[in-house]
Amino acid sequence: MSVIDEYLESLSSAEKTTIQHMYDIARQTVPGTTEELSYAMPSLKYKGKGLIAIMVNKNFLSLYPFGAIEKLGIDLSAFEQTTGSTHFTLDNPIPDALLQAIVLARKQQIEQG
Repeated sequence: MSVIDEYLESLSSAEKTTIQHMYDIARQTVPGTTEELSYAMPSLKYKGKGLIAIMVNKNFLSLYPFGAIEKLGIDLSAFEQTTGSTHFTLDNPIPDALLQAIVLARKQQIEQG
């Protein structure tokens, strides 16, 4: 069982469905990722670097692109943010197209070194 699969097993049904879907979108968007713990979070890595982590927190769900949100060059103003994460809820998830844009922006950052 992978690191992400193990994490998903610990979640409620609704949380599991949402987060699994998001990881599936990320895997489809960037083939060749690996699943590993990064900063104690189940994550997808690309070329050995953190691509994305998605986790449940006490009051919201969070997406971590392993870098400053502002450097992605994507408008995420519809969601609460910190320097390194975007927060969302089950009722207001990150849309698939926006998630794909985030993942592709992070992939580009990794490829540019």
